Amino acid sequence: MSSPRAVLLEECTWPEVETALENGTRTVIVAVGSIEQHGPHLPLNMDTLDGDELSRRIAAELGDALAAPTIRPGCSGHHMAFPGTITMPPETLMDVIRAYCRSLAEHGFEHVVLVPTHGGNFAPVSTVAPEIAREIDASVITLADLDDHMELLNEGLREAGVEYQQDVIHAGAAETAMVLAIEEGLVRTDRLEAGPEGSISTARLLSEGFDSITENGVLGEPSEATAEAGDAIFDAVTDAYVERIEAERDAVCDDRQ
Repeated sequence: MSSPRAVLLEECTWPEVETALENGTRTVIVAVGSIEQHGPHLPLNMDTLDGDELSRRIAAELGDALAAPTIRPGCSGHHMAFPGTITMPPETLMDVIRAYCRSLAEHGFEHVVLVPTHGGNFAPVSTVAPEIAREIDASVITLADLDDHMELLNEGLREAGVEYQQDVIHAGAAETAMVLAIEEGLVRTDRLEAGPEGSISTARLLSEGFDSITENGVLGEPSEATAEAGDAIFDAVTDAYVERIEAERDAVCDDRQ
């Protein structure tokens, strides 16, 4: 599997997956995205685009992994005031994640890595992962620390020379930069609008809905974004996540010896 896109499970044939497993590919990356509003300038599938790109980069960097199709939609009830958002209950999302993991483990993958890319999915992923790990032979590695994830996005901005920081990230500089890096034409640059800055109550966002905080669905200033910053963000997250995956896999191997 030499080409970067060859790590995509969905583009492989079943004999190619079988061969990959026989040749030592035992890790699969499962991103958990969403279909939800991201302001007037970003597409509804932003978190899914993020999941597709991040899982592909992680699998390619590991060198012995495949990237599964990103799970979507996710838990986006707090965005339902904005048309186009599709949400599912946490228990439904957890059932879908369980089905993914069971299927992949049955075929011989030894490590299933769960990577939520939408804030509302971090808690369901963290909740269901230990249950799944007890049900299947594969190890279940979760990268589901939301504060850490958002800090990595801010770190990527800084590394690209964008001195802009947000504690709660949604449709602002970081996510706009990421979409610019994936496919610039998906960003409606003529519709960039700033949203609230400063301290944001996540409890209020979740209980009262996103529209209780922001009229346009944006937090922060998307005009600060650049495609270069988006690439730096993906590099920062990929590097950090690959390091953690390798550490987790090594720990599992040590435990089994």
